[in-house]
Amino acid sequence: MQNYELMVIFTPVLSEEEYRSAQKKFISLVTDNGGEALHDKPWGLKSLAYPIQKKTTGLYWVMEYKAPSDFNEKLKIQLLRDESVLRHMFTALDKYAVEYNTKKRSGVSSVETEKAGV
Repeated sequence: MQNYELMVIFTPVLSEEEYRSAQKKFISLVTDNGGEALHDKPWGLKSLAYPIQKKTTGLYWVMEYKAPSDFNEKLKIQLLRDESVLRHMFTALDKYAVEYNTKKRSGVSSVETEKAGV
């Protein structure tokens, strides 16, 4: 199983409930296909660098997960079918990125880790 990070930009016209249910849908898709959702974080409404489908803002959401490598194609199909998704991006995480994300979530700053010699 490989570690991945998924960033999704949802359309800004979603209600708070629709935004949460869309997140839960993709988390359950990961777990139903033998993966494990490690962490997810809704970033909320942010400005886009350029308009997408005539929209200048989007609801950002990031999820870190573990899954078999063939699962990403299934997830990509579901993301492309979903009309509420403006853009998505997968990133394969190496062991250093996983370690960094874990430390960042626990509240350890990068300056403290450098001083500790890690």
